[in-house]
Amino acid sequence: MSKELLRKAEEYCAQHKLRFTDPRREVLRIIAAAKKPLGAYDVLELLGKSIDNPKPPTAYRAIEFWQEQGFVHRIESLNAYVSCEAGHRHSGSQFLICDSCGSVTETHICTLPEAFQKLVSENSFEAGKWNLEIHGQCSHCHH
Repeated sequence: MSKELLRKAEEYCAQHKLRFTDPRREVLRIIAAAKKPLGAYDVLELLGKSIDNPKPPTAYRAIEFWQEQGFVHRIESLNAYVSCEAGHRHSGSQFLICDSCGSVTETHICTLPEAFQKLVSENSFEAGKWNLEIHGQCSHCHH
């Protein structure tokens, strides 16, 4: 998946006149290739294998760039990052997080469910983007 994601990211950057720099490419490749969510310092450490002596701001800026473009999600409860499996921008993200093995599954409810929308409206609030994180055990660990 990481090669396809990198191709889409490169096309996206060209279409939107954004720079597709080596650090950005490598950070996205690292996050997309990871089996589990990676923290920023994990990304920085792996980035050091392909870019000579990267500094923390390099990794943070690239992660932030990919978040803004919708290619990377932040798992708040883990303070870690995963690539977007949907391959597109959407305002809602949901993650099933296995507390045993650390796997994360992204689900795709891209609109705010009715019950939450009602709460938002009742409180005169305008929802932007939203994330839902559900912790538990995946089917592999549960059995």
